[in-house]
Amino acid sequence: MMTADEILALLQTDEGRREPYPLYEKLHELGPVNLTPAGPAYAAVANGYAEVDQILRDPRFVKGGPAPAADADPITTALGNSMMFRTEPDHARMRRAFHTAFTPRRVAELEPRIAALTDELLDRLAVLGEDGPVDFLAEFGYLLPAGVMSALLGIPATDLDWFRSRVQRVEDYLDFGGGAPEKVAAANEAAAEMSAYYHRLIADRRVAPGNDLISGLVQLIDSGEERLTDEELVGNLLVLFNASFVTTINLLGNALPPLLERPSVVKSLAADPDVAEACVEEVLRYDGTVQLLVRTASEDLPVGGVVVPAGGLVLLLLGAANRDPARFPAPDVFDVERPDKRHLTFGAGPYFCVGAVLARAEGRLALPRLFQRFPDLALAGPPVQSAGLALRGFASMPVTLT
Repeated sequence: MMTADEILALLQTDEGRREPYPLYEKLHELGPVNLTPAGPAYAAVANGYAEVDQILRDPRFVKGGPAPAADADPITTALGNSMMFRTEPDHARMRRAFHTAFTPRRVAELEPRIAALTDELLDRLAVLGEDGPVDFLAEFGYLLPAGVMSALLGIPATDLDWFRSRVQRVEDYLDFGGGAPEKVAAANEAAAEMSAYYHRLIADRRVAPGNDLISGLVQLIDSGEERLTDEELVGNLLVLFNASFVTTINLLGNALPPLLERPSVVKSLAADPDVAEACVEEVLRYDGTVQLLVRTASEDLPVGGVVVPAGGLVLLLLGAANRDPARFPAPDVFDVERPDKRHLTFGAGPYFCVGAVLARAEGRLALPRLFQRFPDLALAGPPVQSAGLALRGFASMPVTLT
């Protein structure tokens, strides 16, 4: 039987990133939490559902750190100025400022725009598909969440293509084992360029405010109502756009393979909104867009039958927790009728994904419209899995529409 250290090493290979679930199954055989004494980076790996949920909710397992140093490199500065990478009380202070953008009410107000944009993109997809297969991700999966974030943040639609490669470089840096020098250099370049872009956008909104999130946050800063700096606004905008975009494109892409294997589900999905919600939640459980997170033990902490030493990093495998046989019967089966689909893809506790309600709404609105318009949609060839594991999805997915 392989050790947890050996399994983690395999997860960092190309094959392990493409097919992590058999390796997760081997981790479950070892136990819900496993110490990794030979691993240079992590003290333990948590893969059991109950144990991952416990760690996510326990403030003694710390996420993030203090404000970045003045001479930090661009990617460290941008990420370190965001709520995702800061400890309390900074995390709560920043989250409070952004929370109003993602309340269920605010997202409900966005739903007509999401639906209209979906229909516009499907019209465009129909034209492109007249000549043969099209890449579903490039021509729809990317454009929908990018367009929604454009409307929310007030980013000109003409700038969206500029973002795509830069978002990918930051995603590569954040991935499991993404500290290779070439990935760090690429992420620094992307972070510097996007940070400069957001600083210009903030300056523009001070002169000519609009009805978008950035304008609202700039007004909060200038009024003193929220203690948020321009640098923190930039860092959070960078992380927010990246995370919201990547989460939704991967949700849409990850949904297609299991759905297309189940024609009866596709037919129901196109006709019943309740099925759409169930499909989104089962996709997020079965092949979650976020596969892992990291926490640091602030003291010696017992969990899952082991003690994580103080200062030790714990790798939380959300994707493994979502397929824990102790939590989900037949976890490797895609089942939209599964009675309990409460997954951990968006995390839990105080760091629960602030954009989860928006990603769910986009999936719930887009998938039925897709199959209503193209009931015979089919894969035109094997989809290409992306190289990442932390944010799991496909790089390309050729489809035929009729």
